[in-house]
Amino acid sequence: MGQNLRLMMLSLEGLSVGDAFGEQFFNPANLKYLNAQALPPGEWKWTDDTHMALSIVEMLKEEGTIDPDALIKKFAYRYSKEPWRGYGWGAARLLSKIAEGGDWRELAPKLFVGGSYGNGAAMRVAPLGAFFNNDMKRIVKEARKSAMVTHAHPEGQAGAIAVALAAGLAAQEQTFKPSVFISIVAEWTQESEVKEKLLLASKISEDDFDYAVEALGTGQRVSAQDTVPFCVWVAAHCANDFEKALWKTVSAGGDLDTTCAIVGGIVSLSCKKIPTNWLDHREPLEG
Repeated sequence: MGQNLRLMMLSLEGLSVGDAFGEQFFNPANLKYLNAQALPPGEWKWTDDTHMALSIVEMLKEEGTIDPDALIKKFAYRYSKEPWRGYGWGAARLLSKIAEGGDWRELAPKLFVGGSYGNGAAMRVAPLGAFFNNDMKRIVKEARKSAMVTHAHPEGQAGAIAVALAAGLAAQEQTFKPSVFISIVAEWTQESEVKEKLLLASKISEDDFDYAVEALGTGQRVSAQDTVPFCVWVAAHCANDFEKALWKTVSAGGDLDTTCAIVGGIVSLSCKKIPTNWLDHREPLEG
């Protein structure tokens, strides 16, 4: 359990650094740093990606498993304290109603037609995969529970499962070829568009970056299926280089805080460390 806790916290650090780093490039004034691949100065504020991941980490520290009813209350409590963290309107609406005593079982399926298939469940889940890294079946089960309280749609849940699986694989001592890494994630992911695009990603070489961006998506549609496959592809091909992984991710554009949060949460585990100068820029975490 001690090792799993350590890995979970490492993934949280990577997720939060990626989140805060990606967020910097929504500011046009910082594009000059992107072009030069130089770190933006000052403190990098993290967003709802990290805010929600903190609740998952807290839940696993306390219970060692995901209790959906307890988790959604943690999400709602944190949201009520800091609603300015960049929550999308759907999440804000849902968590506001939960804070007022609503039931996620009724509210989440009605958030959109068929429930949300956004990337919110995927952006926060990498630390969970690290925690259960030695049990793929458990990762699938726990990731689904963590997702369903906000994302009733199967694609939203598939995205969370895929990211958690990628984090679990990255946390293992074994080294995987990129195509094999992505294929294993796809194998354990439920039938979905997310899975289909992961299978496509497993066939795209690192040199075909532009094609990967075009074919897999970078979160511009704010959907799991348009976000997760590209993130897993980057994480697989940059497994040993945290900085390269984040610069590659941010250079693709799209939903930058979320794609960088997902990639950071995975690659920190395969790299086993995060550059100190990156950590120094990130706003401190709670506690």
